[in-house]
Amino acid sequence: MLDILRRIIQEVNAAQDLEQALSIIVKRVKQSMAVEVCSVYLADSDTQHYVLMASDGLNPEAIGRVRLAPGEGIISVVVETAEPLNIDNATDHPRYLFIAETGEDRYHAFLGVPIIHHRKVLGIVVVRQHAQRRFEENEVAFLVTVAAQLSGAIAHAEVIGAIQISGRGLLQGNNHDGRALEGLPGAPGIAIGTAMVVYPPADLDAIPDRTITHIDAEIATFMAAVKSVQDDMAALGLRLSPKLSVEDRALFDAYRLMLGSDTLINNTLDRIRTGSWASGALRETVNEHARIFDEMDDPYIRERAEDVRDLGRRILVCLQSGKRNAPPYPDNTILVGEEITATMLAEVPGEKLKGVISARGSSSSHVAILARALGVPAVVGAGDLPVARMDGRELIVDGYLGKVYVQPSPALRAEYDRLLREEKQLTAGLAELRDLPAITQDGLRIPLYANTGLLSDVASSLNSGAEGIGLYRTEVPFMIRQRFPSEEEQRRVYRQVLEAYAPRPVTLRTLDIGGDKELPYFPINEDNPFLGWRGIRITLDHPEIFLSQLRAMLRASVGLNNLHILLPMISRVTEVDEALVLLNRARQELCDAGETIERPRVGVMVEVPSAAYQAEALARRVDFLSIGTNDLTQYLLAVDRNNPQVANLYDSLHPAVIHALVQIIQGAHKQNTPVSVCGEMAGDPAAALLLMGMGIDSLSMSAASLSRVKWVIRNFTRTQAQDMLAQVLTLDDANAIRICINTILENAGLGGMIRGGSISGKHSLFH
Repeated sequence: MLDILRRIIQEVNAAQDLEQALSIIVKRVKQSMAVEVCSVYLADSDTQHYVLMASDGLNPEAIGRVRLAPGEGIISVVVETAEPLNIDNATDHPRYLFIAETGEDRYHAFLGVPIIHHRKVLGIVVVRQHAQRRFEENEVAFLVTVAAQLSGAIAHAEVIGAIQISGRGLLQGNNHDGRALEGLPGAPGIAIGTAMVVYPPADLDAIPDRTITHIDAEIATFMAAVKSVQDDMAALGLRLSPKLSVEDRALFDAYRLMLGSDTLINNTLDRIRTGSWASGALRETVNEHARIFDEMDDPYIRERAEDVRDLGRRILVCLQSGKRNAPPYPDNTILVGEEITATMLAEVPGEKLKGVISARGSSSSHVAILARALGVPAVVGAGDLPVARMDGRELIVDGYLGKVYVQPSPALRAEYDRLLREEKQLTAGLAELRDLPAITQDGLRIPLYANTGLLSDVASSLNSGAEGIGLYRTEVPFMIRQRFPSEEEQRRVYRQVLEAYAPRPVTLRTLDIGGDKELPYFPINEDNPFLGWRGIRITLDHPEIFLSQLRAMLRASVGLNNLHILLPMISRVTEVDEALVLLNRARQELCDAGETIERPRVGVMVEVPSAAYQAEALARRVDFLSIGTNDLTQYLLAVDRNNPQVANLYDSLHPAVIHALVQIIQGAHKQNTPVSVCGEMAGDPAAALLLMGMGIDSLSMSAASLSRVKWVIRNFTRTQAQDMLAQVLTLDDANAIRICINTILENAGLGGMIRGGSISGKHSLFH
């Protein structure tokens, strides 16, 4: 059964569209389970009916025509319970509904399994048999597994508008406004543009569909890549032949035969001649040939599928390394990928980048943080994103609600055009606040700082009205090099930042690598990196790296004296004690060398639960605390914020997070130690008000969020914020907290004036 299931899944994943996938499912399941009928019913989201969309065994004329309303037939029982239904005689069931046009009256045994995706029943897969019998446990388990695989195929097809269900069955269409791709809000704002898919090198599965017009040139490029691989194979075989047996040398001969075969090469050329670019044509041909080997019963022959894939990857590397001009970025580029990196963002001309969609990540992942820093709307954690099929499509990115619309209708496009105009007017109005302080209406001033890690962000942060840098991520200079930067290289970078903001404070965080931040020259391989060797744990274990960085920071501050140093990932007080010893040593070494170095203010990041519970003890040792709400939320809720399967559970307004923040601030204030928040929570205007009610001393956020947070603070009072916090602390659910906050803001008259538009009344600055 496992072997059969593997083959079915491979065929379904290779299907060109949902209609083909459904046809494969019903045919293969019928054969594998030796039943008379296999059928698939899918939900029509508009009418809530379940429509017979594919069948092997029922009357073909019934496909697309049979529609079951809610509560009708045995199918509705499966929908209502969201569990398999296994009965020996369907006609005896009280909910049985006879439908003559399907020809199903001859069948008795019934097994129906729900197709569930993200808790929603998308459809049902059903098998029937003449005999009266209950299906065995292993048969039920097999069909459950098939249904689970089918759910992803349906979701992908709906996203790209490949299906619409109506009374006439499966229709091809582009406008799919009612079935938006659901993700997570990554960066606020709205963008309308054209998808440009980016992908990692040498990954055949990541290659997107893309059309070309210069067919002859594409053929020449492909053949040059094939010739290059042929030469490599010949050279490898020749070099290794003295060390290999005759049988082992035959492998290289087999590779050369495959490269010279009519099928592998000619099939790719045929696809190129139809307008596909070489990489996409190669992907399809390799998958087709590998699938043939995968279906073989003989294990040795089946393993040849990996040889085909290996050859495909080798050809792809040559295609990607050739001197080919990258396709031009559209004027309104929506960058789309499985996982968008900083370099991918940096490669897009700034004036062309309008939006970002990443299949992975969460609202606090690095792609979201970078997008917010750039002021670019983003949707992340879009796990159903069919990346390979998105290139060139018109998209709407709704960074407020975490939604993406593919090939929107003119009506929806016009509505979002209106929202864009309103958003620009709002932004223009907020720009007037740039040089004004963030002071509440009852006189409390909350300093607002910027988070950054790029020298290129310095100007935009200054222009946004930031009163300093609350978090400078020093790992960026480490990540863009092929070695550790020297002490002098680090000093020059830090000096530029400190000079740009002097006399305003600049908080440099010491090296914070590990987790999802890796250095190519300092690999860290761990099963659970977020709970592993990262942050201060690494730098304390490598004092030579830590001391070099500390000296560079101290030297950079000479004559400016606006340096603050922040220690990341502190989980125990002894780590602070050890770090302070090393800082004093670095300062003493410089003083002994004749430098005049003032002691900088030193702070600790509170981002793990143990630090939250020891906030008062930590506050006795340092000059300030800075709460990293991104990691603190992740650790408190045991949610990997970069995992799209659970990213929806990541919520900084969870009651546990709110209570932890209150405890941290109270503990620090007992020692008269100021507390800042440098996580993304600080940039959420509604959350910023809660933090103000807790008594936070300052906030640090992306430059793009400063004006919105400032506007809210200036239109609220400290008393109102404290009253809001008191109500929130009585609630035990994040959704209830969010509703409470929005209600208070509406009653205060702050809702309507700052809405970023309204579709179903859901768009708001308080995202």
